[in-house]
Amino acid sequence: MKLAKKISMAVVVVLLILGAVAYFMYQQVLNYAKTPLNLTQEKIFTVPAGTGRVAFETLLVDEKVIDPSYQFQWLLKLRPELAKIKAGTYRLQPDMDVEQMLALIASGKEAQFTIRFVEGNRLSDWTNTLRDAPYLKHEAEDKTQTELYAFIGFEGDGALEGWLYPDTYLYTAGTRDLDILKRAHQQMKKNVDEIWQGRDKDLPYKNAYEMLIMASIIEKETGVDSERNQVASVFVNRLKKNMRLQTDPTVIYGLGDKYRGKIYRSDLDNYTPYNTYRIDGLPPTPIAMPSLASIKAAAHPAKTDYLYFVANGTGGHTFSHSLNDHNRAVKVYRQIEKQNDK
Repeated sequence: MKLAKKISMAVVVVLLILGAVAYFMYQQVLNYAKTPLNLTQEKIFTVPAGTGRVAFETLLVDEKVIDPSYQFQWLLKLRPELAKIKAGTYRLQPDMDVEQMLALIASGKEAQFTIRFVEGNRLSDWTNTLRDAPYLKHEAEDKTQTELYAFIGFEGDGALEGWLYPDTYLYTAGTRDLDILKRAHQQMKKNVDEIWQGRDKDLPYKNAYEMLIMASIIEKETGVDSERNQVASVFVNRLKKNMRLQTDPTVIYGLGDKYRGKIYRSDLDNYTPYNTYRIDGLPPTPIAMPSLASIKAAAHPAKTDYLYFVANGTGGHTFSHSLNDHNRAVKVYRQIEKQNDK
């Protein structure tokens, strides 16, 4: 009997010891979960598809996100909700601990990247922006023009210039550049269609495309929101009077790589399809990606009899009804330029 009691007591003691050890280890693992990551700045971390628990830990150690520890695998066993490793690219912050990092990856909330298409930029500028964007899958350059247009849903006969909406777009790693272009085109098409339907009815445009061309010219002529409708009125008035637009940004666009930072008399005299000092009416395509404000201005120009405008030296423009008034405004602007050059 005494032996049996001694054995029972020994078993109890062993179990208590084992329980205490288990509890201690359990607490150690829980404490490990609160260990800060080895980061001093934000880190973009990618978990490849098919990554298992051991490979995941190896990847974290190799990337110096965490230090090697037997407790990592125990944490995944004790907290199975943290072990749901989802492939993707994540944004790890220096103030995160191991638990927060695992929770983020288990949530599948991948890092969002941004790409900004600036109003007034050309298609060539946007192409460079796409090419330089991180974590995008670049496929657009491998497509023919026909394939590209079909993918993004562009139904026009001419150039894509002007048909992409300037905005900031969010994307996750692995997104195709084609999908960004498609979103930008669909948004621009939607805006143009809606604004065209609600346009003023006495405009000298044959179709929505001509309104878009006008909007691109307005975009390049002024960045002052309060002036857009007045600039639009000048060009609309000139079109109605069969006057040439004579706008420098179209000349610059037509020069392409030949533009030398300044327009010379020879540039104005030489013919290109975009030289509105030589051609009648609008140029054949937009000359930039216009903002929503410029499209609205093209659809709803101010009611004026202005036919001219010139920079006023303070960021805006002076608008004139007659050539004499315009010439005086030009003279004032040139005097301001000379003073600024001193």
